[in-house]
Amino acid sequence: MINGMTTSKIAVSLPPELVEQAHRAVEEGRASSVSAYVALALKEKAKLDELASLLDEMLIESGGPLTVSESKAADQALGR
Repeated sequence: MINGMTTSKIAVSLPPELVEQAHRAVEEGRASSVSAYVALALKEKAKLDELASLLDEMLIESGGPLTVSESKAADQALGR
């Protein structure tokens, strides 16, 4: 569990391979429990969602996504 966090119990259905990954993480000591593993995964997903929203806002404020030529110029500048 994430320190300082109150919890609510819910039931979810997951594909068997994800359940196995969670159990493996606990067995290998990478998580204290399956619940802690799932909570951390959800927290990380929430961060990614917030980042995607921020990027969308920035694109709107800056005039939209890069054009193909802008993207190529950026790639060249970054040595890609």
